[in-house]
Amino acid sequence: MSEPAIRVTHLRHLYGPRVALDDISFSVAPREIFGLLGPNGGGKTTLFKILSTLLRPAAGDAAVFGASILAAPDAVRRHLGVVFQHPSLDGKLTVAENLWCHGRLYGLSGDALRQRMPAVMTRLGLTDRAADRVETLSGGLQRRTELAKALLHEPRLLLLDEPSTGLDPGARRDFLHYIQQLRAQDGATIVLTTHSMDEAERCDRVAIVDRGVLVQVGTPAELKAAVGGDVVVVYAADPVALGAQIRTRFGHDARVVENTVRVEIPRGHDFVRAVVDAFPAEITMVSYGKPTLEDVFVHLTGHRFWSAGGDEAAAS
Repeated sequence: MSEPAIRVTHLRHLYGPRVALDDISFSVAPREIFGLLGPNGGGKTTLFKILSTLLRPAAGDAAVFGASILAAPDAVRRHLGVVFQHPSLDGKLTVAENLWCHGRLYGLSGDALRQRMPAVMTRLGLTDRAADRVETLSGGLQRRTELAKALLHEPRLLLLDEPSTGLDPGARRDFLHYIQQLRAQDGATIVLTTHSMDEAERCDRVAIVDRGVLVQVGTPAELKAAVGGDVVVVYAADPVALGAQIRTRFGHDARVVENTVRVEIPRGHDFVRAVVDAFPAEITMVSYGKPTLEDVFVHLTGHRFWSAGGDEAAAS
């Protein structure tokens, strides 16, 4: 088998007494689009900083194409293209000037740089905006410029931290389409952090990270199949009491999650009719559907995605 693009081994990191990452291990295959899915504060940004050599872990190691982030960080950086969550462009410079400065930082100059700049601008649809100041561009064009800058030195691994932050739905779709093209045309390996279920669905595999723990890794289809059937969500004035009644009456595992009762069951539409007939006075609303990645998160962690955030951002 080929060497992994990334191999993470027993990573651990602390912010004071708080554990931000707790014994994280996984690998990413070459040419894979790999998503780190988790709420704000879950640990994914800390993991991103470690993989991009910005942060040294308290314990464990990670290797990028065989180079250790601890023993050979310079070798790791030569493989990387990085797009941070917050813009790293100079708004007063043009698109071309931003690329020129970034290329020089990576040791590109002369004909090599003059050839690479139009190539990446053409790839990302920026050729006609090369002379425009970045501050005049839309959010989507600025994000494309960030990506062009990261690709200028032809990295083998592209790290993206919340890549669609601040983009409207159309610009987000375009950006994700460009990422798919990079893998198909350049053979790039792409790792992105996200709290967007739509972005995670487009990944080959997803690692769910919550409260510093790697909860599960798999393809989106594999993760959703593990839920087992439809997801029925029942709303009631007293969800704890209703959950107990459902368990007694039907023998199903009824989990109370943030003032709702959740039941994972095949043929959820049949259960909806049965539970409404059984407890018409207690129930205020019922919904059901096929499992989503957010349902997977609830299934694995016992709490909803958007209530799971912590203080990682402040600590890091």
